[in-house]
Amino acid sequence: MITIVYPYRNREIKRIQRSIDSLAQQSKQNFKVVFIDYGSEEKLAEVAQTLLKKYDFVSYVYLPVKDQPWNKCKALNYAVKNMDSGYCFVADIDMIFHSQFTAVLEQHLDPNKATYFQVGFLSEQETKKDKAFESYQINFKTNEEATGMTLFPVSYLKEINGFDEFFHFWGAEDTDIHNRLKNTGCQVEYYDEKLLMLHQWHPNYRKRETKTLNKELQLSGIVETNHQHLLHNLKTNATKVNPKGWGNVMADIELNELQSFPVSTLYNEKKLIDYFLYQQLSNAKNQILAIEIKENPVQATAKYMLKKQLGKKVPQFYSLKEINDQILLHIVSFYHTNPYIYQVKENPSSIIFKIKT
Repeated sequence: MITIVYPYRNREIKRIQRSIDSLAQQSKQNFKVVFIDYGSEEKLAEVAQTLLKKYDFVSYVYLPVKDQPWNKCKALNYAVKNMDSGYCFVADIDMIFHSQFTAVLEQHLDPNKATYFQVGFLSEQETKKDKAFESYQINFKTNEEATGMTLFPVSYLKEINGFDEFFHFWGAEDTDIHNRLKNTGCQVEYYDEKLLMLHQWHPNYRKRETKTLNKELQLSGIVETNHQHLLHNLKTNATKVNPKGWGNVMADIELNELQSFPVSTLYNEKKLIDYFLYQQLSNAKNQILAIEIKENPVQATAKYMLKKQLGKKVPQFYSLKEINDQILLHIVSFYHTNPYIYQVKENPSSIIFKIKT
């Protein structure tokens, strides 16, 4: 039995339906699907769960992490850690599968080999159409440099502690796990004999990234940071990662504890933010820190702006976007294994950060 794993958050329902319908039409029903909803908004999660109940081969799992950044690696590791053995294929909610896809997967089951597959990308207009697989007009095809969509022996994934959970938001985790598998002696092969997958168009992370604070959690420069981590793991011949544990997510009881804990206000003055990050947060042990960061209203006063123009000594402030990037980078680097909540509020803008140390 092959386990097909979907990591998912907040994508439109029609996209899910196209992908799962293509699996329902497989000539070889030799698989089950584990659908990991990594913290979608409640209403969308309810609709997704209702849809997926129609497919008897799908198991839906909701993880309570909607107030944490997207982490595909944690979503996948949660599923892998709960597998006994066998093989898993890492899917993507954007994929539409050829009817012979799982039959070909079965032909490539090998306890010492991982196989990844070519993908055909659809245009935005073509994605909106419902067609037979062979009728779609393909915009372009990937080559061996695109390392997602991989069939893995589960035993090898467990040997290296799964995907590297340092990688947040977008980029590099698929290439990294291929590199680390090779370092353990697992072969990694590329399949392009026949096109078996189509990718539904969507705007990528980089195009959605903004220079101002956004309710959608974003971290400026994370793609480049992820790439540097990929290069570091490659240079050091890394195999096993996630030394603090892998495949773990915040429990409901921890989420409830954080949600009910009151916040204290912290204004965006540089000295206050720096002290919080580099002293209070770094030295907190066995406690909950809970703050709401707001812009100090003094910034907008005529008196403050005049004194600043005259070169007089005035408080220095970070923008909320700068604070957002600093806190998220600290979380990614040091605290992502802790239970925490991170929210961007609007009207007026503020940041809520709660963490159990």
